[in-house]
Amino acid sequence: MGRVAFVNCDPLYHDLPPPWEVLPAPPSWLTGHILRKDCLLAPIPTADFAKYSDQLQLLPDICIGSTGTVGSVLLFGDRDPSQMRDIALPTDSATSRKLCMWLLQQMGLNPRPVNMGPDLGQMLDRCDGALLIGDRALDESARHPELIRMDLGQAWLELTGFPMVFAVYAAHRDAPPEMLREAHKLLRTQLESFESSPTVRDSVIRATSTRSGFSEERIEQYFGEVVHRLDSLGEKGLKHFLEEVCALPSYQIVDL
Repeated sequence: MGRVAFVNCDPLYHDLPPPWEVLPAPPSWLTGHILRKDCLLAPIPTADFAKYSDQLQLLPDICIGSTGTVGSVLLFGDRDPSQMRDIALPTDSATSRKLCMWLLQQMGLNPRPVNMGPDLGQMLDRCDGALLIGDRALDESARHPELIRMDLGQAWLELTGFPMVFAVYAAHRDAPPEMLREAHKLLRTQLESFESSPTVRDSVIRATSTRSGFSEERIEQYFGEVVHRLDSLGEKGLKHFLEEVCALPSYQIVDL
């Protein structure tokens, strides 16, 4: 029937009932899938939504964000950010790239951005700082805690006072409304079950741990850091990011 488009999405995607399927792909690829109408909806980088807002619609209530520490969007380095001359930026998340450079500029810093593949060793061999996101950030933070210089979720909160919305759930403006409402309702139900049922939460944590290789303790901690519900304060943080960082003066959250 449809495909919705992975540690951070598991509370919504775990054991989706037929006929729904998950389309696993990096965040930046998901944007292309939505634009090409390969899938019905996906959590795409917030910066990508701003870039393609004329073709996309933003869904309410759900997101990928944080109120403070997120643990999976990290700037690594062997020196303080104020001493970083250049920063390696991965190509797999437009939001984190924009956010990192914007935060540093707000601190009065202007390091040179360098596009690189998300390999921490190679990044730090060439640059003073390295930005990693997602599973790679979680993995490298466990192996090299001494190299963590900035958690971008925490830095955003300290600077703005708002939660940070790293990814929004979006669909093409031509998506079938009834199918979109059905998928959105299902994902909200999945999230509510994860939040309210210890049995469901434990099941998701075990499955995510097995699939990802991270310990159940680390997954449980991460699910306490990442925010999946887009509430009114999150909407204010989203608006601030879209306006101040992405220069998107207006947008609309679709009413489902």
